[in-house]
Amino acid sequence: MLRLFWALASAILGLWPRLRRLPGKAAIALGAPGLGEPARPTRLWRALAFVLPVALLAAIALPKVSLVMSPSIEAFAVRKAPGPIAKGDYVMFTLRHPITGPKPVNVTKYALCMPGERLTMIVTPSIGAPKAWDGHYFCNGHLLGVSLPYGIHGVKLEHMQWSGVIPPGMIYVGSHHPRGFDSRYFGLVPAAKLTRMERLL
Repeated sequence: MLRLFWALASAILGLWPRLRRLPGKAAIALGAPGLGEPARPTRLWRALAFVLPVALLAAIALPKVSLVMSPSIEAFAVRKAPGPIAKGDYVMFTLRHPITGPKPVNVTKYALCMPGERLTMIVTPSIGAPKAWDGHYFCNGHLLGVSLPYGIHGVKLEHMQWSGVIPPGMIYVGSHHPRGFDSRYFGLVPAAKLTRMERLL
């Protein structure tokens, strides 16, 4: 017990010189010309006039900003944007799929084929994997992407088996990346589950 008391007392005595200098350092930080001189808080007020508005703006803006972690999307940060979803817009939604793991994830894609447009899928033998098939997806004749039979680490991928005019309320979402995980694999997404986004960075 005595040793513990002595160790605590030694620690306090070791801190005492620093604590004695603390008021003087605070005065210098507040604009005093030197130790022992009165504080001049003008410098502090100038700093606060800059820091506080920046901190307030960050507190308001940052919760509304979402980071894009996918290399298949040409954006690093997006935020919600008003208005109806148009072709080519960034859209965010919650994806639940075995390949993404047990928990749902928020993903950002492009709205690439809209209601009323014709989505055509053509199946061909896979170039990269024998005895496998690739799906080529076209929107009004324009190639959107090609599905791959296998993903990272050899995980088998099932591609969407559907062609036709996209019905009301549904959208094909994707990217231009050859390995993007999008509607090629999980199908059309209800527009009601999509949030229109705009690029910040």
